[in-house]
Amino acid sequence: MGDTNYIGSIVKILEKPIQRVINGKIIRTDVRVQLAQVRNIQIVSLVFWGNLGQDMINNCQLSVNDYVMVEGYISLPDKTKTRIAKRSIKKAQITVLKAYSI
Repeated sequence: MGDTNYIGSIVKILEKPIQRVINGKIIRTDVRVQLAQVRNIQIVSLVFWGNLGQDMINNCQLSVNDYVMVEGYISLPDKTKTRIAKRSIKKAQITVLKAYSI
């Protein structure tokens, strides 16, 4: 039996990727995408760590409306809104291990 939170899917890029540097060393690339499915629109966030994000932006030239096949771990991190109300918001996030441009 494998990991239950491992996902492989084709996604459509909705926004331009955003890169951040954490602790002056590690590059984190975030991008919002839509899972390719017929019935419902599911928007998730992809997270690329280190050189993988840099390689995807430079070599594959990620842009809006491109399709990418990704493999990684899906999670539902808790984010709380402190100003409006003390409720938790769960948005799916995929930490990408492998990515292939289509």
